[in-house]
Amino acid sequence: MSTAAKIPELQQGEIYVGAIIKKDGTGHHIILLPGDKDAGNWQDAMDWAKDTGGDLPNRVEQSLLFADHKEEFKKDWYWSNATHTNNSEWAWYQYFYYGDQYDDRKSSLNCRARAVRRLEI
Repeated sequence: MSTAAKIPELQQGEIYVGAIIKKDGTGHHIILLPGDKDAGNWQDAMDWAKDTGGDLPNRVEQSLLFADHKEEFKKDWYWSNATHTNNSEWAWYQYFYYGDQYDDRKSSLNCRARAVRRLEI
């Protein structure tokens, strides 16, 4: 019995990133949507991603994007959808030059944004 996931059908401009499978066998495909948002605060980035029909990537997804698709990003800071666990006023972001991830205030930092969509497996 094969457990390999089939790559879903993509819309024009979308890029298949990969799949994340948890220990319990559940998971999702990650698809990078076309388009890029100029620097802004976290809520603006979240709203923009939702308007595109997607979401900002989480920290794990950003790591995959940096590992295999960093050429799709400017060498700049990009918001994730992850709020800091100890302070809801802060969120995580990633630098698409070195791959570093940091956290800072959602309202005061300006980062770029890319959206992804997820499909359950």
